[in-house]
Amino acid sequence: MSKIKELQLSSDIRGIAIGTEEFDATLTVEESRLIASAFVKWLQKRYPSEVVTELVVGVGRDSRISGPDLTREFIQVLSAFGVQVIDFEMATTPSMFMATQFEEFNCDATVMFTASHLPFYYNGLKFFTREGGLEASDIRGIIDLVDEKEEVPQVPVSTIEVKSIFERYSRHLVELIRKGSGSEKEKPLEGLHIIVDAGNGAGGFYAEKVIEVLGANTKGSQFLDPDGTFPNHIPNPDNKEAMESIKNQVLAVGADYGVIFDTDVDRAAVVTGDGELLNRNNLIAVLSVIAISEHPGTTIVTNSPTTEHLKRFITELGGHQYRYISGYRNVINKAIELNKAGTDCQLAIETSGHAAFKENYFLDDGAYVVAKILMLLPRLLERGETLDYLIKQLVQPKEVVEVRFKIETEDFKTYGNEVIKEFPQWIPQGWGVNLENEEGVRIDFKGEYGDGWLLLRMSLHEPLLVLQIENDLVGYQKKILETIQKIMNRYPKINQSKLEALLK
Repeated sequence: MSKIKELQLSSDIRGIAIGTEEFDATLTVEESRLIASAFVKWLQKRYPSEVVTELVVGVGRDSRISGPDLTREFIQVLSAFGVQVIDFEMATTPSMFMATQFEEFNCDATVMFTASHLPFYYNGLKFFTREGGLEASDIRGIIDLVDEKEEVPQVPVSTIEVKSIFERYSRHLVELIRKGSGSEKEKPLEGLHIIVDAGNGAGGFYAEKVIEVLGANTKGSQFLDPDGTFPNHIPNPDNKEAMESIKNQVLAVGADYGVIFDTDVDRAAVVTGDGELLNRNNLIAVLSVIAISEHPGTTIVTNSPTTEHLKRFITELGGHQYRYISGYRNVINKAIELNKAGTDCQLAIETSGHAAFKENYFLDDGAYVVAKILMLLPRLLERGETLDYLIKQLVQPKEVVEVRFKIETEDFKTYGNEVIKEFPQWIPQGWGVNLENEEGVRIDFKGEYGDGWLLLRMSLHEPLLVLQIENDLVGYQKKILETIQKIMNRYPKINQSKLEALLK
């Protein structure tokens, strides 16, 4: 019996698509068919006035090797219900939403098969309507309609068209960059050397169809060919090895910039010619410069693990930072909520790289993020400046450490939240709770512990407590970790092996 309800991961569905020695497959063609049937029923409830045979649904996938089989079965079920289907084959998550906006496709809804940066044996589904990505409540609604005994209706099948999204989406990005660069040139990036690292995901199109079209040299780009086994590195701009890979390539070929995408291109990061990494807090800073210059006084919504230096940087630009709970849908929804309440908010962004601009449907789109950055480059080039110049005033912490504590109990959420609640009781003198925080517990420290802060929070999806520490002074890490260890010793169901390894 299928356990589809266990596959929901907040606002999407994810599971093991290829069984391994360690994991059994949980998202097979059987689950794909059942979810497809439930999705049709959900669409009928969402749009009761629409005739099912007039609905147009687009289906796409990233480079994962399980994608073709899963999408084929999904499409066959949609067609059996009479839905008109566009099979986009290889696509990106943001472009699948845009298929609901581009008139030539005119999709009522789209589905993207992806598991982002997770290992190759995972896959998943993300859903869109013309209004945007589905919320967690919508996913629950689809899953509640799954009938594991249901037979696919025996009706005349609808048409299934195969189309590419890349040509149209690339033209869209090129037009935006040309207009946003303020240049009258057809090729505003001429004279720049910009390489792309797609991590063998779906983002390889960006080099030829966007950057080269705009005049830049992309020689030295790497891992552009889709390969769902991800043989070179994890396609993840929040991963140290991935960032080191693109950094080394930029330096090796003497490029001005390097661009890296995750598997389905809803996240991105940039490396400068000097090897400066523009991800995490640095990426937030660059995009904040853009947002605040275009919309003075605007608010930037971020997740909680951002530095105090970033807050100061945004404030000095004339903007405001709103730190909210982690999860890209959480920060996006908070930004939407603030706008509705009368607070101008142009950007929602997580340290993981999910970034969504109000002007772009609040869609977290790595390709659009890079487009916003590319718009700046012609002007910077004229002034003899580079991207890292924009954030030269952003202070970088001297020491950064992250520790993940496994919670070894079935009711891990209750146990973990109890640890967080009690944590302030055990902190030493000189540590103080920062009340400007909505996730976990944030502590500021000075004096004999250096000068910095720590955040202890629950992981979004795993049975883990996540500890992040940043210090502006060197040499205090061991003392802080030893203090944390004494506190955690009070909680026998917290596995401290990662912390112990650091202390050794």
